[in-house]
Amino acid sequence: MPGGLVALLDDVSVIARMAAASIDDVGAAVGKAGSKAAGVVIDDAAVTPSYVTGLDPARELPIIAKITRGSLKNKLLFLLPGALLLSWLLPQAITYILILGGSYLAFEGAEKVLEKLGGEKHGKTLEDAIEDPAKFEEQRVAGAIRTDLILSAEIMAISLNEIASITDSFWMRAIALAAVAIAITLIVYGAVAIIVKMDDVGLHLAERDSPTAQSVGRLLLKAMPKVLAVLSFVGTIAMLWVGGGILIHSLHELGIHGPSDWAHGVQHAVEAATGGLAGILGWLTYAVISALVGLMLGFLIVFVLHKVVGMGHGVGERAEAH
Repeated sequence: MPGGLVALLDDVSVIARMAAASIDDVGAAVGKAGSKAAGVVIDDAAVTPSYVTGLDPARELPIIAKITRGSLKNKLLFLLPGALLLSWLLPQAITYILILGGSYLAFEGAEKVLEKLGGEKHGKTLEDAIEDPAKFEEQRVAGAIRTDLILSAEIMAISLNEIASITDSFWMRAIALAAVAIAITLIVYGAVAIIVKMDDVGLHLAERDSPTAQSVGRLLLKAMPKVLAVLSFVGTIAMLWVGGGILIHSLHELGIHGPSDWAHGVQHAVEAATGGLAGILGWLTYAVISALVGLMLGFLIVFVLHKVVGMGHGVGERAEAH
């Protein structure tokens, strides 16, 4: 009996070690996937506050909660099963999906750059007086969830590609991908909730009797527009960097090694010449090259879509439909 008990305990300890190793693998996969999806995440956080602009402040958090639920549904009910089936039945298609996602990021980033340089603005709506606030809110939420579906598809494709490079286990991929989906959604929309309420917090503090509270409140009120501007700028750069990096890496996976070899060659040359700062400057060099590749690709797509094909975004209902 003691021998049987010892053997059972030994088996339990082996299972526990395997479970711990699996958790470590999931954690590593989630961390790597999340870092590669950072550009899309930042863009998601930069885009979402616009969906509560012009609405009753009391409705801001409920609207963000609705968008959060829609985002989780997008990722867990639709994109997660689709991504897992694709990785099981047709894994080679992931590279082409990544190229499409990277191209879309480059397009969005380049379009924002052109707008900042004084070009035609795209994707904006001309809002009339809100006659039915409930219907308007419903339209805003639906539009945000549709936008989230596109961004979430990119996040899931990038994440799946990274997770697939770490583990071959179907269930490990499923767990890691679900963890990425939930973590990114909560981080993004939690940050958005804080951002959209910071001006209310600042106003509340500015009306307090305490001079310190008033100073902090005024500081928040002045800082939030700048924070949103910086977030938008960082989101644009991140989209170009991630989009270009996806393209370079995907072409390498397809056997087109020239762009990747050249980019890594420049990176290694910078690392060899910079000594103690080699790691940081080497990474920065590759990121800049990726962003420039994304910018050039984005400009090309913008030119083809808007000048050759003639696909404009329109205004009002046409813009929402786009």
